[in-house]
Formats: sequence, structure tokens, C-alpha cells
Amino acid sequence: MVASAAAVALSAAVALRHDPPRSVRDASTICALALMIALGAVVKAPLRIRSTTFAIAWVETAIVLGLAIAPASWVILSTGVGIACASFLTRLSAIKTAFGIAKHTLVAGGATALILLLGDRWPPRGFLQIVVVLGAVYLVAALLDDLLAMPVIALASGNGIARQFRSNLDLRLIGFGARFVVAVCILLIIRADPRLLLAVPPLVLSLHVAYSARIRGRAEQEAWQHLARATDALNVVDLDDVLRTAVTQAAELFSADEVEIALRDGGRTVRGDAGGAITYDGSGDEPTTVDGTVVPAALEGRDRTADVGVLRLRFRGVVELSERERYTLRTFASALCTAVRNAQAYAELARVAEEHAHAATHDALTGLANRRHLLDEGAAQLGIRHAEGVTALVLIDLNHFKEVNDTLGHAAGDQVLVQVAERLRGAAHGNDLVARLGGDEFAVLLRGLPAPAVAAHRAESLLAALHEPFDLDGMRISVEASGGIAAAPASGGMAELLRRADVAMYQAKRAGQRISTYAPTRDTADLGRLTLGGDLPRAVADHEFTVNFQPIVDLGTGQITGAEALARWHHPTHGIIDPLRFLDAVERSGLLPAFAEAILDQALIAATTWREAGFDVPVAVNVSPRSLLDARFPGSVLARLRAHDLPPDRLVLELTETLTLSQLDVVDRVLSRLRDEGVRLALDDFGTGYSSLSLLSRIPVHELKIDRSFVTAMESSAEAAAVIRSTLDLGRSLDLTVVAEGVESEPQRRALWEQGCASGQGHLFARPMPVGTLLAALHRGAGGSPGLLAAPLHDSGAVIRLAPGRRTAGRGREQRPHLPA
Repeated sequence: MVASAAAVALSAAVALRHDPPRSVRDASTICALALMIALGAVVKAPLRIRSTTFAIAWVETAIVLGLAIAPASWVILSTGVGIACASFLTRLSAIKTAFGIAKHTLVAGGATALILLLGDRWPPRGFLQIVVVLGAVYLVAALLDDLLAMPVIALASGNGIARQFRSNLDLRLIGFGARFVVAVCILLIIRADPRLLLAVPPLVLSLHVAYSARIRGRAEQEAWQHLARATDALNVVDLDDVLRTAVTQAAELFSADEVEIALRDGGRTVRGDAGGAITYDGSGDEPTTVDGTVVPAALEGRDRTADVGVLRLRFRGVVELSERERYTLRTFASALCTAVRNAQAYAELARVAEEHAHAATHDALTGLANRRHLLDEGAAQLGIRHAEGVTALVLIDLNHFKEVNDTLGHAAGDQVLVQVAERLRGAAHGNDLVARLGGDEFAVLLRGLPAPAVAAHRAESLLAALHEPFDLDGMRISVEASGGIAAAPASGGMAELLRRADVAMYQAKRAGQRISTYAPTRDTADLGRLTLGGDLPRAVADHEFTVNFQPIVDLGTGQITGAEALARWHHPTHGIIDPLRFLDAVERSGLLPAFAEAILDQALIAATTWREAGFDVPVAVNVSPRSLLDARFPGSVLARLRAHDLPPDRLVLELTETLTLSQLDVVDRVLSRLRDEGVRLALDDFGTGYSSLSLLSRIPVHELKIDRSFVTAMESSAEAAAVIRSTLDLGRSLDLTVVAEGVESEPQRRALWEQGCASGQGHLFARPMPVGTLLAALHRGAGGSPGLLAAPLHDSGAVIRLAPGRRTAGRGREQRPHLPA
């Protein structure tokens, strides 16, 4: 552009040689033209873009008037001189001065080129010719002025050239029209009477003031609208979005080369340029690349009670904001302060909500998922129709955990639970969900298994992780666990899956196994097989539960010494149901007290019947471990004994070895009261459960019953024989009666008797039978001897050589039947 202007100026200089000023009047005309152009450049409406200030001036009007009254070469020369003088007076930089001289010289040159094309029609003479021809020249000058200025302004503002041309187009057109009218009027005045030129300056000044006010009003309106849009854009709840939006909006709103926001909380700094790009987002240690004017604004509320940081506008040159811009900056900074505080408050609320949501779905002690989270995740997994693989659940319960709490304290118990959780989490696969359901019960949801059988291998690895002792404040503690495995059912959802895993775990505990897999055939609560849950209330009310009795005999003499009551369910549809298929359901149904009372009543009636018939033998009744947790149970038993007028020692309560017997104080109180009242206690299935010498020292039993599995294997298994011998020695040491279950053959009977076992029961003597059938068998007797159920091992009065040291277990406490005379 400068080169083009230089060419135009050179052409004007050449023209001056052909048309030089010839008088003082000509020279004064050139000076007047330069002065008029200089005034047109000084009297202007400023427009700042970043650090550069642009102006809307009257130069093109002065140029067009000069061309109407003087040679074109004079006007071009005067344009250069006038713009140079105006730039010097307003102290513009060298580059701005060069740009101004070049632009306006080109405008004058372009208008001159049109005049040369008009030929003898310039200068115009008549009014119509003045309006038309002068208008054409003025239009060329105005278009050239816009074409030369708008690309530069668009480049500085970052707007497109077409958008910049459309910006304030209406005001520019009005300005062009007003200046054209002024130019026409001045030309007509000069032609009519030069003295009337005195009225031109006030007219021009009035028009300029009105035009400048209109431009400022429009600029302020757009600025307030832009401010409103910018503050509205800050109404987001994410702090990152707030800062990035504020940077880009402020850069556009204040036409800054760079905007920086520095927060006090956390020391975060975000910078962006006028193009909307984020150039830095970090701790604020990196220096900025924009050197020049920095305009800061504190990010504080209107009451100035909150100061969250500072907003900085950076300009590459020297910039001084107007009063309106400073007020806009304070307003924007206040809105940004509010937006930052709102975003920070929302982030804190979101954090607290996330913590609460996590706490609602996770165990506070171990950090594992809780029951609610397990059920939700399991339900979601089971709800996926096309889920890959098999879903299964492993339920894990710690054995003897209460002893850790009782011995070492709850703090130590908590440490054990935390370590158990860590080991289970470490042993679980990435897709598995480990949860603590409460107390010492854990669960692992297995997802995506290739086959149901894989669940057993996974469960083994989970329980194996608990095999190694735990380090607890310098002590090494071993913790055993029982596990139940269940695969996802076809119906019933997560609740049914959890129930099945619980059933499997309960079976593992009862069988003394570490892990048990759910099997429908062993599910006593499977309503698909037998609708036991719905039938139990009716069965209790209609007395469908009956009792059969299996006699207990003296192994040496064959005389009856007692009878064990065995419950049966006479189901109207399914016939006789074995207790193994309904006892669990009874225990879980809430009907256990009524069921136990019904069985106890029938057993005591049988004992009374035998006693009245002359066979004064005790009756043994199995007691559910859950009954021992009821402090009212002893009172109920003693009330039934009094109702049937039966001595307490005629009742033997058989207790199954379970963890319940060794852990709860309420069990000790229940059993102690029963023993103190004279009721005899027997420990059933001895050797298969949680037996220990400490257990026997706590539980006041009178009898031990050897489990049938040892009796069956005693002839082929040295281990089984050793267990029987140890039990018999223990019974002799504690003066307890020992009864062997499952005696099926004479060799078993003789071997047990020779080792010192006094009593036994099994199919060798009699199968379970109703009370009347057993009474008839007692009357009939073996070989016609009442009360004899098997032939004696030796004839009466025979001399028997026994092994040294042999003594019958519990001999001093053996109960002999009272036989009729």
C-alpha cells in the first residue's frame, strides 16, 4: 500500500511540474487544502481494536472538495502533507502515520483517476451535474477508503472481512450521506458567495458531534449486549467451562491480545487469546508471551467480601481503557467472581454427594461394596439378556469370629475384617465384585464365567487366600471360613441367587465342609420342589408332624435303655417327608417354637405311655441350635414336663455340634438352667462338628453320641477306629455316657462293647417305629423277655476276660430300664 501511495505521490509531483502554482494565491490554496485535509483527519470518531486505535474521519470529504476547486496534483500533494501534519499533531506512531498517508493518498489518487475519465464534465457546473458527478467521485473515494481500511480492521479484530464490512454499515452509510451533503453544500456556497463559508464550520462540527455520538451510542449498546451475552455464558456449573468461557468472552469483549485468570484457591491460571484458543492452563509458573499493557481487575463480589482471584487483560501496545470499558470490566469481573464461586460450590456439593453415594453403597470399615450395592449390581447383571458367560455368587462366612472379638476386642476384630477384605479383593478377578454383607459375612459376585463349574475353582482360590494366618499386632491368628456357591437362577433374580448361596453356605457349615455348591435336591426351602413355606403353618395346625422312635439298647445285654424321637411329616400330597428335607425350612420359617413344642409333646406322651406300661426309659429329642438362642426355651420344656407329670431326668435333649454352641452366652444360660432342673443333655454326632475339650468344659452334657459315619468305617479305617477309642476314653474321663449310632451288624456291636461302649442304636436292633409299635416290641421282647431287643452277647453268669483297664464308659450313670415283675 505504501508503495502504491508513493507511486501516486510521484505522479502528482510530475504533474506539479506541468501545473505548478504560479502565484501566492495558488500557494495559499495548496496550504488551505492541506489544512482542510489535516482538520478532516484530526476531527474524527476513534475506535480501539486491541492496542490499535482506528478512526472514522472527514478526510474523503476534504479530498473531494479539493478536487472540485483545485488541480488534482495539488490535492494529492496536500493530502500527503495534511495527513502527515495531523499524525504529527496527534502523535501517532510511524507505522500508523505511514498507513494513514498511504491510504488517503490512494483515495485521492482513485478519485483523481475517475475525474480523468470524466474529462470535461469535471468540475461540475450545474446543480444536477454537481450532485451526480460529485456523488460519483465521492462514492469512489468512500469505497476506496473502506476497501483499504476494513481488511486491516478485520485482521486486528479477528473478524472476517465480510463481517467487518457489515458491521455498523447503516451508520457508515448515514455518515457518508451526511458528509456528501456537506460537500455539495460547500461547493454550492463557494460558487455562490465565498463569504458564506463562515457558516460551514458550525454545520460541519454539529454533524460531526451528532455522528460521533451516534457511533458511541451504537458502540455502547453493542458493548452492553456483548457483556450480557458474556455474563450469560458464564452460567455453567463446571469450573473448567467457566474459566475457558470467561477467557474467550473477555478477549472478544475488550479486544485484548490475551486474557489471564488467576485463582487464589489452588493457584490455577488460565490464559487465552483473542481467537478463543486456550494458550495455557496450569499453576501459573509459565510466563506470558504478551508484553505491553496489563489491565488487572480483582475477582470480587459487589460487596467486596469475596476475592477469588484476578482477571488480567494484556495488550501488546499502550492502551488506556475508557470509563465505559473500565465499568464494563468491573461488571464482568464481578459476574465472573459469582460464576467461579458457584462452580466451586457446585463442585463441593458434587464431591459431597459422590461421597454420600459411595458411603451408601460401600462398607465404611472395609471399603467393599455393601449389600445394597451387591444387590443392585447383581440385578443389573442378571437383567442383561445377552450377558456373556455365567453369573454366580460366593457367600463366605468366617468361623469362630466372635471368639476374636471376645478375646482380643472389637478393634482387633475390625482389623481382621479389613485384612480379610483386602485378601478377598486381591484374590478376586477384575470383573468380580467383592462385598461385605455385614458382620463377618462376605460375598463375591462372579461375572462372565465360561461355565458354572468354574465358580467352584474361583471359590477355592478365594477361601485359599484366607488360609494363611493374619498378622494382628504381632500375633498370628488363623481364621477359617465356610463358603456357599450358587449360579444365577432362571427366575427369582438377585434375591433368589443370594438365598441359594446362603443355603449352600449353611449346608457347608452343617456338613463341616469348607465349600458347598448349591444343589436343588438338597434345598429344603426350594418352593419349586415342595411348597414347604406355604404348607408349614397348615402342617403345624393340623398336626401333620408325627414322631417315630428308635430304641437305644445296652450293647452287652440287649436291654432297652432309651429311645430317640425322630420327626416325620405326613404330607397330604407328598406322603412321608424325611426331616432332612424340611427341618431347615422349619428353622427359617418362624414356626420353630410351635414345631418344637409339638414334637416335644408327642415324645413326652410316649415316655409317659412306656412308663405306665412298666418300661421307665428316657426319651431323647433333638433340639435345633436356634431354639437354644431363645431364653424362653427352658421354661417351655419344663412346663411340658410338668404337664405330663414326667421327671426331668426322663428327657434327654440332643444337641447338634454347631458354632452356635461355642459362641453365645445365651446358650450357656439356657443349657445350664435345663441341666440344673434335671434335664439330661447329649452331644449328638460327636466328632463331626466344632467339638473340642473347651467346648465340653463349657457345655454341661451327660452323654456323647458317636456319629454313625465312624461306626460304619471302624472296621476298614484306622482313623475312624481311633476317633471311637478317643471318644470312649474321653467319656470315661468325664464320666459321660457314650452311645454309638448306626450299629448295623453284630461284629460292630461286639467291637464297640469290647472297647467299653455301653449303649448303641441302629438297624441291628430296630428301625424307627411309632410309639405303639415300639411298646408292642418291648412287651414281646427278644426270646420272650420283655424289654429285650437283642440277644445278650454272653449268657448270664458267664465269666468274660476283658482287656486290662477296660471300663464301661459312663457306667455309674447308665440308666437301666424298669422292667415289669
